Amino acid sequence: MMLTVFIDFNSPASYLAIQPTLRFVQRIGVNVKWKPYRTELQKVPVKLDVETQGQSHRRVRAIARQRIHQHYANLQGIELKFPSSQGKTDIALGVLAQWKDDPQFFIRAAFEAYWQDHADLNDKDTVEKIISRCGNVNGIDVSEALSSLEASQIEAEQIGVIDAPAYCIQDQLFIGREHLPWINEIVKGTQV
Repeated sequence: MMLTVFIDFNSPASYLAIQPTLRFVQRIGVNVKWKPYRTELQKVPVKLDVETQGQSHRRVRAIARQRIHQHYANLQGIELKFPSSQGKTDIALGVLAQWKDDPQFFIRAAFEAYWQDHADLNDKDTVEKIISRCGNVNGIDVSEALSSLEASQIEAEQIGVIDAPAYCIQDQLFIGREHLPWINEIVKGTQV
């Protein structure tokens, strides 16, 4: 059985889903395929002297969302420092789309580079340095990363992915790590 997991390196929800997802996959014994999915995160709006109710609501929700992410990062014991501006991660995502073997080391290194060091994962040299720490890597062409990401993005959207992390198992799509218990039930149901 194959579980496909869509992630974006600049998505705090994806970053916070990595450890629970890896523990889940190891515990239930399914194969996992990691895929990139470019998300559009909303930054926290600046407080205006005069705000409409909608503007105030969006700002307060964005602050609350960041606090919740920070809370879950603290519970997991991982460092999560929100960058002052959201950087693009397209080149790193395109590299993930090309990865043939298990990309766990690359995924962890890219997330840590973005969320701890605020590295530019849309910079070819930065991404190549991360790749070089992964050992012998075949089939990765950083110059083709953007076209690889676009192809993966189209594939993801065709199956209904709208955010990351997203999980696809047996043609069922789940958005968010909170659905891991439901995915567990699907796996248990097929093992009977």
